[in-house]
Amino acid sequence: MIRDMAAGPRVLLKRLRELMAEPLEPQERLDRIVRDIAANMVAEVCSLYVLRADSVLELYATVGLNPNAVHLAQLRLGQGLVGTIAASARALNLSNAQEHPAFAYLPETGEEIYHSFLGVPVLRAGRTLGVLVVQNKTMRHYRDDEIEALETTAMVIAEMIASGDIGRLSRPGLELDLSRPASFTGIAFNEGVGLGHVVLHEPRIVVTNLFNEDSDEELRRLEDSLGSLRLSIDDMLERRDVAFEGEHREVLEAYRMFANDRGWVRRLEEAIRNGLTAEAAVEKVQSDMRARMMHMTDPYLRERMSDFDDLANRLLRQLLGRGPETIAESLPKDAIIVARSMGAAELLDYPRDRLRGLVLEDGAPTSHVVIVARAMGIPVAGQMKGVVSMSENGDPIIVDGVEGAVHLRPQPDLEAAYAEKVRFRARRQELYRELRKKPSETKDGVKVDLLMNAGLAVDLPQLAEAGAAGIGLFRTELQFMVASTFPRAEAQEKLYRDVLDTARGRPVTFRTIDIGGDKVLPYFKGSAQEEENPALGWRAIRLTLDRPGLLRTQIRALLKAAGGRELKVMLPMVTELGEIAQAREIIDREVRHLSRFAHHLPTSLKLGAMIEVPSLLWQLDELMQAVDFVSVGSNDLFQFVMAADRGNTQLADRFDTLSVPFLRVLKQIADAGLRNHTPVTLCGELAGKPISAMALLGLGYRSISMSPASIGPVKAMLTELPLGELTAFLDDNLAGPAARLPMRALLQAFADDRSIPL
Repeated sequence: MIRDMAAGPRVLLKRLRELMAEPLEPQERLDRIVRDIAANMVAEVCSLYVLRADSVLELYATVGLNPNAVHLAQLRLGQGLVGTIAASARALNLSNAQEHPAFAYLPETGEEIYHSFLGVPVLRAGRTLGVLVVQNKTMRHYRDDEIEALETTAMVIAEMIASGDIGRLSRPGLELDLSRPASFTGIAFNEGVGLGHVVLHEPRIVVTNLFNEDSDEELRRLEDSLGSLRLSIDDMLERRDVAFEGEHREVLEAYRMFANDRGWVRRLEEAIRNGLTAEAAVEKVQSDMRARMMHMTDPYLRERMSDFDDLANRLLRQLLGRGPETIAESLPKDAIIVARSMGAAELLDYPRDRLRGLVLEDGAPTSHVVIVARAMGIPVAGQMKGVVSMSENGDPIIVDGVEGAVHLRPQPDLEAAYAEKVRFRARRQELYRELRKKPSETKDGVKVDLLMNAGLAVDLPQLAEAGAAGIGLFRTELQFMVASTFPRAEAQEKLYRDVLDTARGRPVTFRTIDIGGDKVLPYFKGSAQEEENPALGWRAIRLTLDRPGLLRTQIRALLKAAGGRELKVMLPMVTELGEIAQAREIIDREVRHLSRFAHHLPTSLKLGAMIEVPSLLWQLDELMQAVDFVSVGSNDLFQFVMAADRGNTQLADRFDTLSVPFLRVLKQIADAGLRNHTPVTLCGELAGKPISAMALLGLGYRSISMSPASIGPVKAMLTELPLGELTAFLDDNLAGPAARLPMRALLQAFADDRSIPL
C-alpha cells in the first residue's frame, strides 16, 4: 500500500490550528505543540530553542529532555548543532548526532542517549528566530516529508514569536532577537538626523490565514494568481509605450524567469499539499529562499534575492486581491521610510509633514529619489544592506544623514544621545532663522547674494523660510523625472508661473531640461540608450538641440509663464559657443511665434550658460560676451577637471574640491566675469558648506546658490567674515607654488583664528 506522504504534515497542521485557537497561556501552548510534533513524527524528543537579542539560543519548550532545563539550557549562536543551524539558516539531518564536529553536550538536558537528530531553523522573512529539533535513540535519517512537516511547523511558531506572545516568557532584561537592536553603516546622502518609526515602502504582507481547508482549492488559487502574475510581467515587457531597456528590462526578465521556474512552483505546491494556504506557502518558500540566499557570497546571486522578494510580494498581493496600499493610511507622525529602492514620484506620495527620514538599501547620492529628498529637506542614508529584512513596520529607528548610519530598535541611551543631537540642531536652526532679518553682508560690509536651488513645487515655501535672495538654479528636469509621461506644455507653464509668483519679484534662473546621462526618463526612448560614459554623453543641451521639439515646448511654456516679468534661462552642459547660438535661435523663433498671436511676453529675457565642461575655460572672454550671465556647475566641473566620477564611492574622498588646482580654475572664472562685467553665480555642493562657501567669496564670487537648509549656516559664517583679509590670504596662497599644507587645513586655521563659525 502506497503511503500518503502528505498525511502526516496535514494532521499535524490541523492539530496546530486547534491549539492556536484554544485560550492557552504561552508556555502551555508551546509545551503542547512540542508534544504533538513528537507524537506525529514518532520522535522521542522535540525541543524548541528561541534566539534572544544577546545571540543566545534558549530552550523554551521540550518533551523528552529534562523539563527542568527549560529556560535554563542555553547555546551561543554558532555553538553546537542548534547554534550551527541558527547561524546557517539550514536544516541538519543526522543519523548519529554525537559524531558531528559541532555537537555540544549539555549535561542538564540529558540528551546524550539520543542519536538521530533533525533540526530546522525557525524563519520569518528569511530571518532566524529560533530552532526546532526532533531526536530519536535509534540511528536513522529522517524522510523528506518529515523535514517538510517540521519546517512548516516552524513557520507557524515564527508567527507566534513575531506576534509577541512568546516574548512574555522572557526573563527580565532578556529580549528576544526580534527586538534586538541593529546598526547599519553606509553612505550619508543628505545631512540631518531623524528619529521616528519604520514605514516599509513596500510592506511585507503579514499572512494570518495559515491552514487550508481544501488543498485542491488552494492549488487552483495559486495557479490562477501565478497566471495573472505572468501575464502582467509579459504585458510590461511587451508594452511599446514605455522604454523598458537596460536595467528596467533586466529586472523584469528576472521576474519572468522566477515566475516560470518549475522548481519554485513545485515547492509552493508541496507546501499547499502539506496543509498550508496558498499565501502561507508563498511566505514559507520565500522565507526559506531568502535565508539560503543571504548566506551566498556571489554578489550577483545576492542581488537576485531582492528580485525574488519583490516577485513573491507581487504574488501575495495577487492571492489576497490587494492593490497598491494607500500610502497616507495609518502613517505615523514621525515616519522614516525604509526601502530597497524607490522612485522619486513615490516619495512625493508621502505626506511631507510626517516624514522624518529616508533609508535605502541601494541608491546613490545623485539618484533621483535622493535629489527629491534633498529638496524636501529630509535626512537620507543609503547603501544600508539588509536593513529591509531586519525591519518591521513600527520599529523605532534613527537615521543619521551626517555619519551615514542607521540604528534600528536603538538602546535607550543611544536614542537619548540622538534626541539631544536633534534638539541641538533645532536650536541652531532657530539661530539661523533669526539671521534671516539681517543683511547678507560680510563683516567688512560686502554684500553677497545667497540664493537657493529648487526644482519642484514642494521647494517653493522654503524660499521665504530660508530667507533666500532668489532661486539661483531651478532644475526643470525634476518635473519630468517624477512624472510617468512627458509633462504637457500647460503643466510646465503652470509650474513656472507658480515659481515666479512665489518669488514675488526675486530673481529666478530656470535651467533648461537636463536629461540624459544618468537622468533616464523611462517614457523617453531616446534617453534610455546605453552609453559607456553617460556623464560625457548625449545629455542636457546636446540632447535638446538634437530633439528641438522638447526645447521649443519648454521655452514656449517659460515665455508664457513669465509674461510681464523678467525671465532668466540657463543652458546646461555647454561645450562650445555654437550651442548657445543654436539655442538663442530657437528662443527667438518662439518669441516671434507668441508675438504673432499677441501673447503677453516677458519684460526682459536674459540667456545664460552653465560652466561645467572644461573646454569653456579656454573661451571664457568670448563666452562672457555671448551671454547675459554664467553659472558654475561645481559638481560636474570638478568631476571633469579631476577625471573622477562623482558617483564612484571609491573616489569620493580621493580629491579635494578645495585643492589649489581647482580653486585656481574657479578664480579664473570669477576674474573673467569681473573684467567682462558679466554676473557669475556658483550653484553646487561647494556653495552649501560654510568652509567652501568662504573660499568662494575669497575668490571673488558674490552670488552663490545652495540647498535651502544650507543658507543659515553659510550666512552665519558670512556675517563674521573679514573678506578683505581672506582675499589677500587666498591671493598669497594661490599665486605662488602650491601650498605646503592642504588648502582646506589653511582655510580652517584662518577661520579658527578669527572665530568664524564653520
